[in-house]
Amino acid sequence: MITMLDVSIRAGVSKATVSRVLNGTGQVKKSTRDAVFKAMDELGYRPNFLAQSLANKSSNSIGLVVSNFDGPYFGRLLRQAAKLIEASGKHLIVTDGHDTPEGELQAVQLLADRRCDAIILYTRFMSEDALMTLLDNLPVPVMVINRELPQARERCVFFEQKIAAFNVVDYLIRQGHREIASITGPIATPTAQARLAGYRQALEHHQIAFNDALVTNGDSSVQGGYHSCKALLAAGAPFSALFASNDDTAIGAMKALYQAGMRLPQDVSLFGFDDEPSAAYLHPALSTVYLPIDAMIEAAITQAFRLINGETLQPLPPFTGELKLRESVAPGPYAD
Repeated sequence: MITMLDVSIRAGVSKATVSRVLNGTGQVKKSTRDAVFKAMDELGYRPNFLAQSLANKSSNSIGLVVSNFDGPYFGRLLRQAAKLIEASGKHLIVTDGHDTPEGELQAVQLLADRRCDAIILYTRFMSEDALMTLLDNLPVPVMVINRELPQARERCVFFEQKIAAFNVVDYLIRQGHREIASITGPIATPTAQARLAGYRQALEHHQIAFNDALVTNGDSSVQGGYHSCKALLAAGAPFSALFASNDDTAIGAMKALYQAGMRLPQDVSLFGFDDEPSAAYLHPALSTVYLPIDAMIEAAITQAFRLINGETLQPLPPFTGELKLRESVAPGPYAD
């Protein structure tokens, strides 16, 4: 087995210099680095990064926990995270929280055991108390995405979910809709609760009574949107507009509406959330909310690097959405 000592002899440098080159630490001349890498290539040496991480208490990696690996939303997040972290010279290690608070916690602990330099947690299910306990006790710095933590604002990157949902429903009402149905996301999640709160606040703002029969809880999937919309239709409460918790839900609802003989947007206007790439290519093109996940993950990574460097963090302002108005919304029965 080729060792670091063999590389140092071939390159004509000390073993400590080879170690500095591999770890990216200390000042090493370019000619020396080139000589070390040339020796590694000639000898076929492959560093044992696990052993190095145990010795150095660092794996030169950033851990990322996402709720699950499904859908284009998390695809966007992962692509941007990989691009930024690899450009920094570190490695990205990604794991799945399995859409449960226990799964998210286990994923964080797994990454901490692998001595990641920092961990970025996109959480849907962990409580605020559990997150604060994690931040206070984990030996690895953690940045949280998708949750506002009043006691640790500098450690979280979040989106104004309630305001975005309010803006959607407010827009629909101003377009002449009053009977507005809603399919929520998994209602145990803070995201779904915030979007439902925004929906209710917009109704209240326009002095429209909340109707339980117009709201059903979904699971953010296409299939879930289909079955939830069928349940709404079966309940019999008429509606001229539907606000779906995300674009996948809206796509499923679209099929259920078509099967019920309803035309979009002539009979029912439809609004989604997330602005998936497919949204603009549906028929009709889906009105939705653009959520700046690329900018959010970039901000989280930047803050994580500051934590690694021991810098003092300042709280970041919340991110906001943008209504993408397309063909799936038409004036409603009460339009002027």
